[in-house]
Amino acid sequence: MQPLVVQRMVSARIPTAEAEFHLHLYHNNQDDKEHLALVLGEVQGKQNVLTRLHSECFTGDVLGSRRCDCGEQLHFAMHQIAAAGEGILVYLRQEGRGIGLLDKLRAYNLQDKGFDTIEANLLLGHQADERDYTAAARILEDLGVRSVRLLTNNPAKIQTLSELGIVVSERVAVEPTVHAENVHYLFTKVTRMNHMLNLGLFSMPVLRNENAPV
Repeated sequence: MQPLVVQRMVSARIPTAEAEFHLHLYHNNQDDKEHLALVLGEVQGKQNVLTRLHSECFTGDVLGSRRCDCGEQLHFAMHQIAAAGEGILVYLRQEGRGIGLLDKLRAYNLQDKGFDTIEANLLLGHQADERDYTAAARILEDLGVRSVRLLTNNPAKIQTLSELGIVVSERVAVEPTVHAENVHYLFTKVTRMNHMLNLGLFSMPVLRNENAPV
């Protein structure tokens, strides 16, 4: 397979509640996914640019679902970038950790039966996390940043982005709002995916299903 190449197709001014951004839409030579970059300020040639890699989550980003923290992370990142006066939010079209919306909703039904998010993905024939950050790295190269301060709780994002040639100078924490609907999802992130989260008073073991895949 050829190396992934991205092409910036169009850019447009996007005024939001947080700030006035410019939205860049990218095509690539691997699939039909249209990845996006929401950019504030002049970032080309800059170091330590505040950056978020955000994977699409229709239920969280659009509907405000409380089953996850995705929508909250999206708007927190936009707010932090606005406060910094410059930054980048790369919006990757890889719904449900890469499994797509159909199987993501099927996974939700399995979670309601007692399986955690990883177990549900495995039962549906997927990996625990099928996301790929190659397009994000190529987009950051196209935008010309020299290094990034990455808004993330996920150490795998830092490692993968570094392996793809992007210098991550700092991790910036994204603390979630913890409540009854997302607590076990967040604990799965901590205990099974090594996310760096402080869940405070909600520190309790994740309930495991006896029929879960190994």
